[in-house]
Amino acid sequence: MLDIDSNTTNKFLSYLASSLVYYREFLFFNILFILTILLLTQDVSLLPSLIISLLVIDITALYLIGRRRNKELDEIKTIINNIRKNKYNSEEEIQLGSNLLALQKAIKKMFKKEKSDIEYLQRLQKMRSQFIANVSHELRTPIFAIQGYIETLLNGAITDNNVNMHFLEKANQHTVSLSNLLNDLIDISMIESGEMRMSYRYFRINDLINQVVLENRKIADDKNLELIYIPARDDLEVFGDKDKLRQVLVNLILNSIKYTEKGKIEVLIEEENKHAKIIVRDTGIGIPENYLNRIFERFFRIDKARSRSQGGTGLGLAIVKHIIEAHNSKVAVISKEGEGSEFSFLLKK
Repeated sequence: MLDIDSNTTNKFLSYLASSLVYYREFLFFNILFILTILLLTQDVSLLPSLIISLLVIDITALYLIGRRRNKELDEIKTIINNIRKNKYNSEEEIQLGSNLLALQKAIKKMFKKEKSDIEYLQRLQKMRSQFIANVSHELRTPIFAIQGYIETLLNGAITDNNVNMHFLEKANQHTVSLSNLLNDLIDISMIESGEMRMSYRYFRINDLINQVVLENRKIADDKNLELIYIPARDDLEVFGDKDKLRQVLVNLILNSIKYTEKGKIEVLIEEENKHAKIIVRDTGIGIPENYLNRIFERFFRIDKARSRSQGGTGLGLAIVKHIIEAHNSKVAVISKEGEGSEFSFLLKK
């Protein structure tokens, strides 16, 4: 019995304490009410009974207000604890009383953002893990190959004139692949972290493309492919980072040569009103439609064995994408399997 009375008393006092935040309003109302009655009645003898009546009314009102306020606070605490313990799958599960709809809306908004942030961090962690796994695999391949050739040479093949130069050439090819991979990793790391500085200026696009085509023509000739540049007007200038755009053109042209067995690779420019459209088109194997939205992912390869055998790092198109986006443009791809591909992007004139 004493425990029940004690609990009831504690609850009663708790409700009163919770409602004391409104004591100023109650005090102001009581004083105003008493002064109004006294002014109307001009009878000071009513003052004691007025004070007692108001005291009873105030305590009752404060008790009811405190009880309701505590109930609402308990609801809020429960919701917050449930969010902290990840008990909600969606914001629709968060429900408060009808008097707390504005707060409910704010909590739902906070929950949605927090959930989105957590999912984003989880995706970043997954991407980081995949990236580390991919880098480890890509590094291991040339390193193991180099190690294998060197061990074979050390075990006696170095004195065999029939194979020693062949093994050294193969080891050298893998060191070149390793160097290319490391350079691409550094490039994409600097681009994605914002550390790579761009140097924008106007320059003659014909000069740049002519130079890149000449530098890579022998590679195309070795595969009996035509590498053709259809020049624009001589005085055409575009705005961009010349060195980074050289890297883009080299990657796109080498990519086309790599995946073209017969025919030609064309590089051309189409002038638009305020832009120049740079196009690299080939008659290669094309890209399956279901892979078109993935070809710019880091380390993504449609034909992994083919790409590695020809020295691909799997980062070229990812670097192209980032550089072109830094020029406030996008790489467009049109491809049909078995017929060829076309990569294009716009540059400001």
